[in-house]
Amino acid sequence: MKTILIILVLVLSQAALCAGVFPGSAWQSRRPIDAGLDSLKLVQIQNYLGGRGCIVRNGYMVYTWGNQSQRTDVASACKPWFSTFLFKAVEDGKLSSVDEKVVNYWSCLNDLNASLGYKDRNITFRHMANQISCYGVHEAPGTAFDYNDWQMALFWDILFTHVYGATYSTVDATVLHPLLTDIMQCQDNPTMMAFGTGDRPGRVGVSVRDFARFGLLYLNKGNWNGTQIMSEANAVKAVTEPLPNSIPRTTGQAASMCSDRRTIGSGTIPDNQTDHNGSYSWLWWLNGTDRNGYKVWPDAPDDVAACLGHANGKRGMCFIPSMGIVMSWNDTKLDQYPAGPPHPLNTALEYLVQADANSTAPGTPQGFGAISSETPAIHIFPNPFNPEVTIVTRIQSNLPARVEMCDIAGRYIATLRLENNTAVWNAGDNPSGTYIARMVQGGNSVSRMVTLRK
Repeated sequence: MKTILIILVLVLSQAALCAGVFPGSAWQSRRPIDAGLDSLKLVQIQNYLGGRGCIVRNGYMVYTWGNQSQRTDVASACKPWFSTFLFKAVEDGKLSSVDEKVVNYWSCLNDLNASLGYKDRNITFRHMANQISCYGVHEAPGTAFDYNDWQMALFWDILFTHVYGATYSTVDATVLHPLLTDIMQCQDNPTMMAFGTGDRPGRVGVSVRDFARFGLLYLNKGNWNGTQIMSEANAVKAVTEPLPNSIPRTTGQAASMCSDRRTIGSGTIPDNQTDHNGSYSWLWWLNGTDRNGYKVWPDAPDDVAACLGHANGKRGMCFIPSMGIVMSWNDTKLDQYPAGPPHPLNTALEYLVQADANSTAPGTPQGFGAISSETPAIHIFPNPFNPEVTIVTRIQSNLPARVEMCDIAGRYIATLRLENNTAVWNAGDNPSGTYIARMVQGGNSVSRMVTLRK
């Protein structure tokens, strides 16, 4: 019993060390190994995504690539910022509930689509914040999903200029900064006018390290270092209520919109960009299952929640409560990969799972990575090499071991036979580049990078 109590105290003490860590005016940093992550897998994420990004664990910045301070547009990844301010408006008494009708703030909806029973009179804020308002298409509010940037511009205008009483010129100073980004001590002056007041107002411009703060806010259920920016109930609600697959995608038949309509992105009429795939919750993307039974990110934990912008989410942020991780990225090459299934972000999330020494997520053996990349369990020479390289392993026990060769994106190439703890790889048929040698023994592994120069 005494031993159990000691272990319990140690576990709780470790949890306490990880809980409640927030950046101030700058992030606190930790090495990946000190955060329980294999740095080589994080390099694979960087190489797979490209662009720039960062990874946070338990409130500490543990890995970065590219320009961290560059503030740029995040496209549709900004939409969960809008639902955040919707929940705050209800909490602060500016709205009676998310089920209040938006026609109370935008009178032109009273007169639209007489032949469709003036359906737009029944649009609520809930509808707008789940893209089921059916504004601009034939269906009645709440009956179909329409990923629609005309609808999103209307939602932004009603919420920020009428409910909050801001203008395009003042929304940063009167709403965004004092109610959110100043509290989070953002470093790079986020804005809701990424392109200025005359070009798609409402689009958020934010650096990857500041976007990670937004993810950390949700990782802590709406609390920022003791300040409850939004209620815990709403922070959880936002990322746990995916639309059911029983709600169909719109048929895309156009209906009338207000004469002063504008778009926050797409100019297509009618706008019908994608289905919800059982994974859309209050403008967040979740790891749900689509109508055909496909998981969005099958090799990632079930509790991933993401903000995604542009094709395949080439700009975005995700957080994973079960891992204590936030990852933020922009200007990546995700749009260059096949759309799936699975969604191309799955590969980056799989690497992230594999980087976690304690992960038991789908596709990851228990104990994976328990031998860290810093442990001298594998030696390679020469490096660089052409065309043969010798790999010498330091075996930890009598368990069988093997060496796997992969390319830098983690794609399997070959398994090498170990003789007297040594293997030789002839890469004569492979192109020049960086490869990964991975020794696997039991449930543990260790990896090294090696360069082929022809």
